[in-house]
Amino acid sequence: MIVRRSALLDQPAGHLFDVIEAAEHYPSFLPWCVGAVIISRDDDAVSAELQVRLAGMNFSMRTRNPKRRPAYMAIHLERGPFRRFEGEWQLTALTPDACKVAFMLDYEFDSSFMTQAAGPVFRHAADSLMDAFVRQAQSLPVAPQPGSAALPAAPASVAPAPDRAPLGSGSTPP
Repeated sequence: MIVRRSALLDQPAGHLFDVIEAAEHYPSFLPWCVGAVIISRDDDAVSAELQVRLAGMNFSMRTRNPKRRPAYMAIHLERGPFRRFEGEWQLTALTPDACKVAFMLDYEFDSSFMTQAAGPVFRHAADSLMDAFVRQAQSLPVAPQPGSAALPAAPASVAPAPDRAPLGSGSTPP
């Protein structure tokens, strides 16, 4: 399954990039992400383990994502219930305070059971990712200087949120 989305945003490219790169914050705005741990992070890549609750199923996935701030981040699956899970974010500065963002995700579950059980709900979650990241970027103050972190400091791990309803069980997706 391939998902492609793009948007124009009245925010600097670096600001949106910081939101995308900061996986440790995903549980605060992606309802199906109930935990996140940064495995490693440097100027060239970020690796994270996400805990996912989707369609009554729980699983984890680990990605290693090469990046070039503020213009590009690739998504490469290292471990998880997918045969294929590759994607990319491309951000193009239009002005100092506006950008275009393009997102692509190509995925396939590794079993027919996962495809049947979680496939439709995962498709909806993947379709709504762009909106969730744009909303999150717009809700945060823009860093005053280029290269400044746009997000407040956070622990490298976020505990699972047991009180959050899983996506697909009547909750409203992002």
